[in-house]
Amino acid sequence: MNHWLLKTEPDCYSWEEMEKDGETFWDGIHNYQARNNLRAMKKGDLAFFYHTGGERRILGIVEIVKEAYPDQMDPVWSWVDVKKVRGVKRPVSLDELKEHPALGGMDLFRQGRLSVVAITEKEWETILALK
Repeated sequence: MNHWLLKTEPDCYSWEEMEKDGETFWDGIHNYQARNNLRAMKKGDLAFFYHTGGERRILGIVEIVKEAYPDQMDPVWSWVDVKKVRGVKRPVSLDELKEHPALGGMDLFRQGRLSVVAITEKEWETILALK
């Protein structure tokens, strides 16, 4: 199983909406590297749900329930379907992630504008263990 981090502007699609909907499609990715990350996702993979903008924090976990399929408006791009797994124990801010010594090499920091980021197993477990 692979792990990911999916970014969204809270005014575009928020964690509160994800909790209410339970399941949705993840669209609007128009960057080739992010699209390739979507296409690498497998059913059952887990992802952190991350608010960008002024919040910059992890709020929950979603599961990939449908692997990449063509964007309905432009098949160059792809969508995946996700469903809510659960919220995190507490929101984890970008600043907190940056301050943690075990997380210094995260793609999230090296490619800050990328909206779909791979997370290593060690990074995933470290983030989950934050209290």
